[in-house]
Amino acid sequence: MPPTSPAPDPAQNAADSPFPKAELHLHIEGTLEPELAFALAERNGVTLPYATEDELRRAYSFSDLQSFLNLYYALMAVLRTEDDFADLTHAYLARAQAQGVRHAEIFFDPQAHTARGVPVGTVIEGLTRALDTAEERYGITTRLIMCFLRDESAESALATFEAARPYLDRITAVGLDSAEVGHPPSKFKEVYALAREAGLKCVAHAGEEGPPSYVWEALDVLGVDRVDHGVRCLEDERLVARLVADQVPLTVCPLSNVRLRVIDELADHPLPAMLEAGLLVTVNSDDPAYFGGYADDNFTAVRDALDLDEETLRTLARNSFRASFLDEPTREAYLKEVEAHGRT
Repeated sequence: MPPTSPAPDPAQNAADSPFPKAELHLHIEGTLEPELAFALAERNGVTLPYATEDELRRAYSFSDLQSFLNLYYALMAVLRTEDDFADLTHAYLARAQAQGVRHAEIFFDPQAHTARGVPVGTVIEGLTRALDTAEERYGITTRLIMCFLRDESAESALATFEAARPYLDRITAVGLDSAEVGHPPSKFKEVYALAREAGLKCVAHAGEEGPPSYVWEALDVLGVDRVDHGVRCLEDERLVARLVADQVPLTVCPLSNVRLRVIDELADHPLPAMLEAGLLVTVNSDDPAYFGGYADDNFTAVRDALDLDEETLRTLARNSFRASFLDEPTREAYLKEVEAHGRT
C-alpha cells in the first residue's frame, strides 16, 4: 500500500529542506547517542567506563573499523529489555524524520545481544514495537534486516537464523557486517542459502576495508540483492561493469568512510566517480551516533565537500528509493515526492 501518512507540509518543500530519501544502511545499535546510553545504563544498573557524556563523545575518534567496533560492542551492554530496544528505535526514527527520511531499512545484530544473554525475541519484539508505529507517528515506512557478525563462526550465524525463524515474518532481509578483513562472504554461503529459501532478500557489507574480491563473492556466492559500502569496487573495472550492467545498488556511507579511515578526506571520496561510472549509488549514515551525522547530514556533507549540485542530490535521493525493498506503488509514491521537492 502507498504511504498513509499525511502529505508533507508545503513549507517542508522549500529548497533548503531535506530531500525525501530512503535510508538503506543504518545499524540501529549505531544510533545509540551518549545521552540515551547513560539513561539506559542508569535504568539497567550498568556502569559505563566513561564518567560523562562528553567524555564518551571524545572516545569517538577511531583509527580503523576495529577500533570503532570495540566501543560499539562495549556500549551495547546498556541494551537489555524490549523497552530499551523500543526506545532506541524511537529515538532514531525521530531524528530520521527531521532528516527527510521517508523509508528506513534498519540493520540489527542479534548475536551481539544473545552473547550477553539477551534473547533474540526480546530484541525483535522491542524493535518491531517501535517500527509498527513508525508510519503513523513519523511518516516513515520501514523494513528490518537481520545481520550476521562475520567475525563470528558460520555455525553461530546458522544458530542465529534458526533462533529467529519464529520471527521471520517481521524480517525482510539478512545482512553481513562487523570486521570485514579476513572474513570473506563465502564463509556464510550456507546461511544465505537458507535465507533465500525462506523468501528473504539478501545484502552484505563488502568492499569497505575488504578487497573487490569480497564484492564478487557477495554477488556470486551469497546472491545478494544489494552491496553495503562497495567503495573499493572502483579498483576492478570488470566488477564495475558487472555492477552497472545489473544495477546492483551500493549503500555508500561517506561520513563513516572518513571516520573509519577508509578515505582520508571527504573531498577525496569516490562518490562522484561512482556516479559517473553509472553505478546505482545511495548515501546513508551507517552508525550516525558515532560517525558525526544522520542521513541528511551525509547529503549535506557530500554536497559541500564534493560540490554536488541539486540535481545530483535528487539523483541520490531517487536512487535510494530505487534501491529499496519497497513494493512498487509505495516506491512510485516516494519517487513523486523526490521529483516535486523544491520545484513548487
